[in-house]
Amino acid sequence: MLVVGFPAGALRANCYLLAPGPDTACVVVDPGEDSAARVAEALAEHRLTPAAVLATHGHSDHVGGAPVLTAAHDVPMWIHPADRGLHEGGEPADVRDLTGAPLELAGLAIDVDLVPGHTDGSVVFRVTTPEGGRLALTGDTLFAGSVGRGDQRRLGESLRDALLPLPDDTVVLPGHGPATTIGRERAGNPFLSGARSVVPAR
Repeated sequence: MLVVGFPAGALRANCYLLAPGPDTACVVVDPGEDSAARVAEALAEHRLTPAAVLATHGHSDHVGGAPVLTAAHDVPMWIHPADRGLHEGGEPADVRDLTGAPLELAGLAIDVDLVPGHTDGSVVFRVTTPEGGRLALTGDTLFAGSVGRGDQRRLGESLRDALLPLPDDTVVLPGHGPATTIGRERAGNPFLSGARSVVPAR
């Protein structure tokens, strides 16, 4: 499986491209502001064709580049309906609702977990690679060493119910900062102690 990630924009939000391999269709997760050039480079380098855009939530630093990307490739954006309208720069012509049901896109089986707290419509995308690895794209819900801002009670419940039960070797691809694993965060993230939410980083 091919995973390409890079930060973009003033807030350095991570954008990810997921594909079964090179020369295939892909999904683009969280193409934020000023991500267009980097996305284009990654598509060309790995000879990928976007099949859809996925949004972990609706903040501009994560979806600001979606309207241009979806128009250029005539693909839809999937986002939870509660987060539609958070981005003031407009939205793609074809927007589809994430409901928690799994998605089959670009040859990938993608589980969708609803994790309200950072925003009402925050989600986590989970993918199992053909090699047996596990990925969780957590947006601004969980970071390496921290958690997101928002409704602390709901965020704590989402972390407890959706993320802490995942296997230790699940690789966390967060919305900002470096990758980590669930095991590492369970053991060392001070904001996950007792599955409670304290003062978040973002």
